[in-house]
Amino acid sequence: MLKVDLHCHSTVSDGVLAPSDVAAYARKGGVDVWALTDHDEVGGIKAARKAAGELGMRFVAGVEISVTWANETVHVVGLQVDEDNPALIAGLAATRNGREQRAREMAAQLEQAGIPGAYEGALRYVANPDLMSRTHFARFLCEIGVCDTTSEVFRRFLTEGRPGYVPHRWATLAEAMGWIRGAGGIPVIAHPGRYRFSDTAQGVLFDEFRQLGGNTIEVVTGSHTPDQYAIYAELARRYGFLASRGTDFHAPGEARVEFAELPPLPSGVTPVWHDWF
Repeated sequence: MLKVDLHCHSTVSDGVLAPSDVAAYARKGGVDVWALTDHDEVGGIKAARKAAGELGMRFVAGVEISVTWANETVHVVGLQVDEDNPALIAGLAATRNGREQRAREMAAQLEQAGIPGAYEGALRYVANPDLMSRTHFARFLCEIGVCDTTSEVFRRFLTEGRPGYVPHRWATLAEAMGWIRGAGGIPVIAHPGRYRFSDTAQGVLFDEFRQLGGNTIEVVTGSHTPDQYAIYAELARRYGFLASRGTDFHAPGEARVEFAELPPLPSGVTPVWHDWF
């Protein structure tokens, strides 16, 4: 059975390893088929593809696009995209626009909460200044001892109602899916169990996603609890969706599960890669 991981991040967005090092880490964890899906950026794909080939892994070009839906941020992964597609490149650039101002506003809020220097501190963790994110701030807060883990940071800071939270309006669902499909890719709703939607709202999201041509959700992901694997497998069956799988890797030891530990998809679902090879 192939071990497939279709959700990973590198220093091109908010990961801590270069694309080639993520490839090596994934291979060490037993991965056979691997996708790099950096946030709103495809700049690491060529290096990732080269490294995967040298390591004997099959490679899938991907991206994770930030979407604003019902005033919440939803992530849509695109798999099998053409990273040179002009409309995709332009759309991602537009989505990245405004991150610096947002980051400065986040830092100002943290300073008011008694944590000075957060912008400069977070910047030390950023390889791509166009993609400064909450994760970079979280790593800085751990560095200075405000929190022990990034999970603790997101309980105390940087989320709605907490210091450092600044909303940003991303792409629409229709725009993101148009860019992915226009680049020959497959749109996937990433880690659906992470969003704070009621069952009704989640159903509306899935219906709109399907109407826009989507047919895949992440079922097994490092952002889901083991109980949620079964929940989203059942939802995939109910909606007729294909199922995807990925660690949502950002850094060694930072995710809920490592490459070697992520379980296979539950029985009764059809993997998104069922007809790729």
